This record gives sequence, structure tokens and C-alpha cells, in this order.
Amino acid sequence: MNSAAENEIRQLIEQWLPAVRARDVEAITAPYAENIRAFDAIQQLQFQGKAAYRAHWQACMDHCPGEMIFEIEQLQIHATPELALAHWLNRCGQASSEGGEDQGCYMRATVGYQRIDGQWKVIHEHWSAPFDMESGAALFSLKP
Repeated sequence: MNSAAENEIRQLIEQWLPAVRARDVEAITAPYAENIRAFDAIQQLQFQGKAAYRAHWQACMDHCPGEMIFEIEQLQIHATPELALAHWLNRCGQASSEGGEDQGCYMRATVGYQRIDGQWKVIHEHWSAPFDMESGAALFSLKP
């Protein structure tokens, strides 16, 4: 593995997090490659292209108003000078506005990066939640 590339990816992720928390869809999607293919946990089986995935991010932000919870745990990065893979558990949702419980859950994220024209770009993103095979229900209450 390449520790310099791993550090670059870690920095990219650390710069990306405030954009998500600020609901800045343009900044969220800035590191995405034009031909990104994304397997998100909601709405569609897959998204192809930066514009389609940007629209999806906007829909997600519109659906969850209020203070954002978006925390990365157990981040692992594997990188060569040209390709990288990061995966983590992500606690996301909405913070309570009235002193009640936060409305958040853990999701799984896997993100593939490629160095394109000297810059790291997200070429694949996959978000998922585990589910119960018998009921088909997502298991949003699981914790690491």
C-alpha cells in the first residue's frame, strides 16, 4: 500500500465531511468523477453520472431538514498511487431540535477513488444498510 496516497484520501474525506454537514451539495459532489457510478441505499438501484447523483444528494438533503448528523467511524483506507478504496461505518441522520433523541442510524459506506489528471476523484460510492432476510426490514438500530 501507499501511505502518501492513503493520507491524501484521508484528507479528501476530512475535507468532504464539513460539506455534507453543511448540506452543500456542490461541495459534496466536487470530488466526484463525471462518470461516477453510485449504489446508494435509497430510491434507485444505481446512479450513473455526477449530475444524477448530485440530484439524489439534493433530494436527500431536502428530505432531512435540520441539524445534520454525519460521523465516520472505523475508517479504513487502502491505496496505490492511482487507485484507492475507503470503507467505514457512517452514523447519519438528523439531530433532535427539541431535546429528544437524535434520529440517526448507522450505514455502511464503500468509496472507490481514482487519480484522474493528478486529482483524486470518486469513481464509485456504495451506501447500504443491513436487513433482516425474513421480514425484509432494514436494521437501522444496529450499532458497531
